[in-house]
Amino acid sequence: MPEKLTITTNITEFVLMGFPGNQVLQRLCASVFFLVYLAALMGNLLIVTLTSIDQQLQSPMYFFLKNLSFIDICFISITVPKSIMNSLTNSHSISFVGCASQVFLVIFLAGTEYALLLVMSYDRYAAICHPLHYEAIMNRGACVQMVTVAWLSGCVYGSLHVAGTFSVHFCGPNIVHQFFCDVPSLLILACAGDQTLEYAIIIASCCFGFICFILMVVSYVHIFFTVLKIPSAKSRFKSFSTCLPHLTVVTMFLFSGIITYLVKNFRSSSSLKVLISVLYTVLPPTMNPLIYSLRNRDMQMALGKMISGGMSRMHF
Repeated sequence: MPEKLTITTNITEFVLMGFPGNQVLQRLCASVFFLVYLAALMGNLLIVTLTSIDQQLQSPMYFFLKNLSFIDICFISITVPKSIMNSLTNSHSISFVGCASQVFLVIFLAGTEYALLLVMSYDRYAAICHPLHYEAIMNRGACVQMVTVAWLSGCVYGSLHVAGTFSVHFCGPNIVHQFFCDVPSLLILACAGDQTLEYAIIIASCCFGFICFILMVVSYVHIFFTVLKIPSAKSRFKSFSTCLPHLTVVTMFLFSGIITYLVKNFRSSSSLKVLISVLYTVLPPTMNPLIYSLRNRDMQMALGKMISGGMSRMHF
């Protein structure tokens, strides 16, 4: 039997194909992306501003929410502006270093966001199930430590994935059927047998992420049983309203990411692959301000005070 020859190419740049279709369709997608990006940017900047200047929003929940919004600003800014520019200029190339940086930053911020969502579920558990000890449990020092650990764990997570992905030799063409550099699309271009390390990291990461999700579910089961014991229907509704949106965001973020990284090789459906990646890279940063702000009475009051204060200064 003749041995199969493997040709290793020295790739210095990649080509991001983005959304399938002709140039008109791609520019239409770029316009939609631009509007979504502006909405995400303004919504998350608003949350960061309100939670920084309003004295009523200095509790641990809003401290975590401010960090989440800052992560979302960075997260969506890594992928979407580059994709928009590629569609408008019809230049889809990205350097090897730029691609590696994009992989690291996307996974770093995604890992940090997921760790922070886990911390936020613990915060809700402490607030609802142990209200008398809440201030002692979630003191300022503990909150800062939790956020620091979330950022550090995301950094380690990103470093592992970028090392695993770019330790391979690339044998295929340099065409990435995606609007940003993501690990599954890059592994398709790798030489056969070189992907073992990164696949092992992906599987371990997904298993760990699923375990963390189970811990979140357990905490929410305790929360729901505690809330059901509250005699006031209004108080029960208020407690549920602070938890259900958070659980929705976590579920959407986790499972869209797992589908992307475990179901490899969407070669027959580039559109499906791009759509699923949008679910965890673009949708959460856009939806988080809507879920956490417009439904939150304290945030609405803080926004009202900021607007009325601004109008008062203008009249003065």
